[in-house]
Amino acid sequence: MLVDELNALKGEIIGFAVHVESMIDSSIKGIRIRNQEILQKVILEDEPKADDLEVSIDRLCTGLIAQYEPKAKDLRTILMILKMNNDLERVADLAYNISESGLSLLKKPEMEEFEDYEIIYNEPGEMFKDSIEAFIEEDAELAKQVLVKDEEADLKNMENIRKMIAIMRNNPDTVKHCMQYIRISKNLERIADLSTNICEDVFFMVEGEIIKHTFD
Repeated sequence: MLVDELNALKGEIIGFAVHVESMIDSSIKGIRIRNQEILQKVILEDEPKADDLEVSIDRLCTGLIAQYEPKAKDLRTILMILKMNNDLERVADLAYNISESGLSLLKKPEMEEFEDYEIIYNEPGEMFKDSIEAFIEEDAELAKQVLVKDEEADLKNMENIRKMIAIMRNNPDTVKHCMQYIRISKNLERIADLSTNICEDVFFMVEGEIIKHTFD
């Protein structure tokens, strides 16, 4: 039955999302506590697993479309999961990038110039978690709330870049540190962007309406 197959598919994509959420949390935690082992696990174990999950779910989606030729909300749900699957793989890549930058920072001593700055910020991770909850609960209102937060993440990224440029101007010895922090901030901002993509698709799945660009 298509209903049972769809429920199983939802279970698979939720499992993938939980895995990616763990990657985000680990990449940030590994940098904050300067733990090389945590960051290496993201790179060597978690990201390859994410690639495998993405391929498996893609095959499940295309198989359901071919077998059942679904219509209306069922079709919207499968198409949304297909796109969400791609977005999750991209978020996993971003967590990989953050961990990679973290490992680079661990090779260098901490510098006092960065003590007063919250460069690694939590908003994108929270947006990602809310986007997954919106999907699980089919909550269009929560999806809209995430979309509103995207501008905050954009502003935080721009603020971080300005801060890093100012630090580099005052102390050229910080350039390598600053460039890695800028990369981390940009990757976090992209996680926020992809979380809004998921929420746009959740809204389409639930309401059958396209709201892309509504909150630009």
